[in-house]
Amino acid sequence: MEKSIKKYFPIFALPTVVAFTLGFIVPFLMGIYLSFCEFTTVTNAKFVGLKNFARAFGDPTFLHALVFTALFTIVSVITINVLAFAIAMLLTKGIKGTNLFRTVFFMPNLIGGIVLGYIWQILLNGILATFGRTLTYSSSYGFWGLVILMSWQQVGYMMIIYIAGIQNIPGELIEAARIDGANGRQLLRSVTIPMVMPSVTICTFLTLTNSFKLFDQNLALTAGEPSNSTQMLALNIFDTFYTRNGWEGVGQAKAVIFFVLVAVIAVAQNVITRSKEVQQ
Repeated sequence: MEKSIKKYFPIFALPTVVAFTLGFIVPFLMGIYLSFCEFTTVTNAKFVGLKNFARAFGDPTFLHALVFTALFTIVSVITINVLAFAIAMLLTKGIKGTNLFRTVFFMPNLIGGIVLGYIWQILLNGILATFGRTLTYSSSYGFWGLVILMSWQQVGYMMIIYIAGIQNIPGELIEAARIDGANGRQLLRSVTIPMVMPSVTICTFLTLTNSFKLFDQNLALTAGEPSNSTQMLALNIFDTFYTRNGWEGVGQAKAVIFFVLVAVIAVAQNVITRSKEVQQ
């Protein structure tokens, strides 16, 4: 069997490798090259060096989107993970109807981003209308609207991961801590949280990258209004590339900056949280 697998493995792997190369590697490398060019199509690209990157960092809308995205990411990562962990703790206490609650909390994650954005736009604007406001009245309304939307969508998914981590804690470890006189708070701080750090690593990584890459919900909920003050990085890159003539290269440069930024932050977060994991 092993000989057959080794013999035919390249044949079965080849279609996937070809598709991955054509669908990801080639466009990724072309994207990096085009970030150093002025172009309208890939056939008339003209190399201009770092000019596009200088224009990107000189664009106030890009810098504002960067700050807005960073603040949104910090708030949403904390909110989603705290809520998901708290719900996971409740649903591992043997409460009646636990499976139903898990399903209900997870279901929002199955709804597409655009659809979810328009649903919450209607709901939040309906609530704010009683005060004579809308989501686009000021950036703060749009900001917290995005936080609420993202939390509602992601909490259930992260909850499932935290439940798996909590249920993986050895029962004898918790029993030993209780025998030693640990109360609920001490048990949570010294046993539960250290033992679920692998789940914390995964959930923090997912919420961090998802928050930075948010596009569909941002487009549907506020479309960056008012005056691009709620525009996040992905939407800013989209608008630069597709709505500003002569800025295609700058949009591509912004995309490269965006990729590097997310990659560096995600790797740093992974290293930090993994260093705190307890070996079972």
